This record gives sequence, structure tokens and C-alpha cells, in this order.
Amino acid sequence: MAKLDETLTMLKDLTDAKGISGNEKESREVMERYITPYADEVYTDNLGSLVAKKTGDENGPKIMVAGHLDEIGFMVTRIDDNGFVYFQTIGGWWSQVMLAQRVTIVTANGDVTGVIGSKPPHILPAEARKKPIDIKDMFIDIGASSKKEAQEFGVKPGDSVVPYFEFTPLKNEKMLLAKAWDNRIGCAIAIEVLKQLKDENHPNIVYGVGTIQEETGLRGAKTSAHLIQPDIGFGVDVGIAGDTPGIKDHEADSKLGKGPQIIIYDASMISHKGVRDLVVQTADENNIPYQYASIAAGGTDSGSIHLTANGVPSLSITVASRYIHTHAAIIHRDDFENAVKLIVETIKKLDSDKVKEIILA
Repeated sequence: MAKLDETLTMLKDLTDAKGISGNEKESREVMERYITPYADEVYTDNLGSLVAKKTGDENGPKIMVAGHLDEIGFMVTRIDDNGFVYFQTIGGWWSQVMLAQRVTIVTANGDVTGVIGSKPPHILPAEARKKPIDIKDMFIDIGASSKKEAQEFGVKPGDSVVPYFEFTPLKNEKMLLAKAWDNRIGCAIAIEVLKQLKDENHPNIVYGVGTIQEETGLRGAKTSAHLIQPDIGFGVDVGIAGDTPGIKDHEADSKLGKGPQIIIYDASMISHKGVRDLVVQTADENNIPYQYASIAAGGTDSGSIHLTANGVPSLSITVASRYIHTHAAIIHRDDFENAVKLIVETIKKLDSDKVKEIILA
């Protein structure tokens, strides 16, 4: 692997961390380590979402920038007499990307390596071989010879099962391959936004947030936004890239390296027109590339943030990603850096008068 600079080291630490929905401790600790030097105060809500507060003008509006700490994975539900482990999916999985993939079971005794298996195609009827294997017919092989041995390894129901993949810059070093871009890249954006505002006299209070359980219903965004009571919300996440073979423009037209995505609509919210207009204006003024996108069948943390208290004008800004909700996805470093720049420049404009103007837009 090429030598990693400071930013790539942060991205590696974030994506290599294990943190499925409901067990985000490891990823939270990594985010806390990186964001604390740029925050005035760091704390959590009662479910474990991380909040890093940085005050510019203590009388200014509160701006929330939220990425989610959790990644999709699995949970152990039972062990059979032969030592094979069965599981519940955590978050959205497509069965075709799961078989023969390496996983890590996080136990009280340490990590246990396994691989997702099923009945081999060689013994299936011809018709069955043409169909994807149902998730309910899959299991995890940890090399145990019995239920007793699996239990001796430390495996028990409720344990987290995390996809295994190591962060890897590709030959084109701006193309970054890793697990959990969904959504450690959002956490990285929140960290970098606070870092770039460190010596800025911004007219507001900024909260960089790592939320929990986004993949299972935008839950941490709801509790952390209730705690913060923000005036403006930004959900930062991954979006769909449409630049691989077979995808038509009307399905997805975003391309890696062409700028962050401004989400105009998703299944959890319609983006706030006033916030959206300000972000687009800011991008144009600063020559920051951007792409419009919509996500008809998915949501982001903004879906919970914008419904907090009496309403929070919100927008999702995302990084186009190939192969999300698999063991390995690809993003472009320029899109990450431009997303940070766009949010930082927008935050500099968000004083009390601007927020009032946005609410009435």
C-alpha cells in the first residue's frame, strides 16, 4: 500500500473500525480521537451518538453536521449443534453480495473470523442453481466442530458480525476502496469541517455529530438532534454513483470525482429549499463542483433531523459511492474534500439573519 498521509490515515482508521448498528463503540472512539482536538466540548447522548461542539459566536444559530457511525452487518441469533452460526441482517443487504465473504464476529473474548456459507451449487437442482440463495439459508462458518466449541470461542447470540475489508487506495490513489464508507465518510466530513473552522471566527455554534443506528431507522439522528436542538441541519452520507456499466442516467447519473451530491429528494425528506439555494449559491461563488441527486428508495439522517422540535431546515450532502451496502465500496477523495469545503463555506454565512431568511424562503 502507498504511504498514507494524515487524511488517508484518518480514513483508514475510521473505515477499518468495527461498528454495526447497535454496537458503534469502536467507531465512536476513533471519531472521538480525531475530532476532540478541534472541539470545545465532546459528549454523547444516552444512546451513544457522539457530539462535538465548537463555538464561534455563542449567541449565533446552532448548525448540526451529522454523519452516522454505524455500518451494515449482522447479529448472531443462534449456533447449531455442529458449530455453524446463524444470523440476523442489520441494515439492508442484497443476498448476491454476501456469500463466501469474510466476516468478524465481535465477542467478549475477542474477534472470531468466519466466512458466510450456504449449500454448494453442485448439489442443488438445476432450477435452484439459477436463483440467488435466500439469506435465511446462509450461515457463518467459524471452523468450530460443535456448538460447545463455538461457545468456547466466545460466540453467543447478540454478538455483532462485521464485514471484513481493509482500506486500500487503488492505483489511481484518489480512488479509495474500503468497507463502511456508508458512513464513515460522513464522520470524516464532520471531523474535517471542525478542523477547518478551528481558527475561523464563524458566526454560529457548530456541532459535528456521529450518530448511531442510522441504518436501522435514523435513530441516533433523532436523539442527538433532540439533545442539540439545531437551527440548521446537514446530513452527510454516501449517495449512489451512476458511472459503472449498465446504469442509465435516469436511474443515477452522478460520477465519482465530479463533486459532492446535493440531495434534492429522498424517501425520508424533501430538502429544504432555503438551505439548498444557499448551498448551491455558495458552491457557485467558490467554484466548488457539485451534482444534484435524488434517492427514491433510501433516506439519510436529515430525515430525522428536520422533524426535530418545531422543525429544522435541513439538507443532505453526500459523496457518490460505488457498491454501497457490500463488503467494499469506492469513493473519490476529491468529492470528500469538496464536500468539506462546501459545508465550511456555507457555515461561514450562517449567522442569525441568514437563518431567519432561510426559514422564510
